[in-house]
Amino acid sequence: MTKYIGAHVSASGGVCNAILNAEAIGANAFALFTRNQRSWVSKPLATDEINAFRTLLVERGFDPKQVLPHDSYLINLGSPDEETLQKSRNAFLDEMQRAEQLGLTMLNFHPGSHLNKISEEECLDQIAREVNLALSKTQGVTAVIENTAGQGTNLGWRFEHIRRIIDGIDDKSRVGVCIDTCHTLAAGYDISTEMGYQFCFDDFESIIGFQYLRAIHLNDSKKNSGSHVDRHETLGNGFLGKEFFTRFMHDPRFDDMPIILETPDPTRWSEEIAWLRSL
Repeated sequence: MTKYIGAHVSASGGVCNAILNAEAIGANAFALFTRNQRSWVSKPLATDEINAFRTLLVERGFDPKQVLPHDSYLINLGSPDEETLQKSRNAFLDEMQRAEQLGLTMLNFHPGSHLNKISEEECLDQIAREVNLALSKTQGVTAVIENTAGQGTNLGWRFEHIRRIIDGIDDKSRVGVCIDTCHTLAAGYDISTEMGYQFCFDDFESIIGFQYLRAIHLNDSKKNSGSHVDRHETLGNGFLGKEFFTRFMHDPRFDDMPIILETPDPTRWSEEIAWLRSL
């Protein structure tokens, strides 16, 4: 079994550059934005860009299953505002279609926020409906729900939130989960201690199930457990601490899936990847 480790690399100048940037840091997995994540609408991927990406991915030895595109932060599938929801719906479908065009198998997304205008349950059920809509118009791409830190009115910070979304998805084979370790700690699951780590992942298994786990965002946290503040830290220098990462690297439940760094100093990514492998 293998740990596939990389980072969320830049695709500036074209999606092929993400492959080269991942290779440069010694990664065997990576995440990217397939479009400008600061705008609602982006120009379509050109056919030659799609073909070049697919070819280069194979040439440089990356498995498409270890590539985790991330959708735009603007998207809120749980939005109570009809205009924002329509924009989010269109953008999310576009993101799913881009992943499909590039021959990738997943799209990572943040569930959404209720903005104190609808109940948590209504919001979660709406997110499930929106995911169903995108799945019905695409093939081969799994919608991967990322757990959140629970800042503001963001949902998805409790495993029960994610379970409710999954329960609302018609095709269970095309929904998955990405665990962000910083978000998990900030949400109140104290995975910094051995006991807390065991409790958290026992909870994950009983509420969601490891069969849904597709990816990891591996980050330390600038804020302590239960802070509900999303501030990533370089590995071993935050409230998770070095022992957590040793425990994680020895845990076979996280084999054979993309493990993506989103730590705040890109100049240290190659060093952090090498350090993780040394564990």
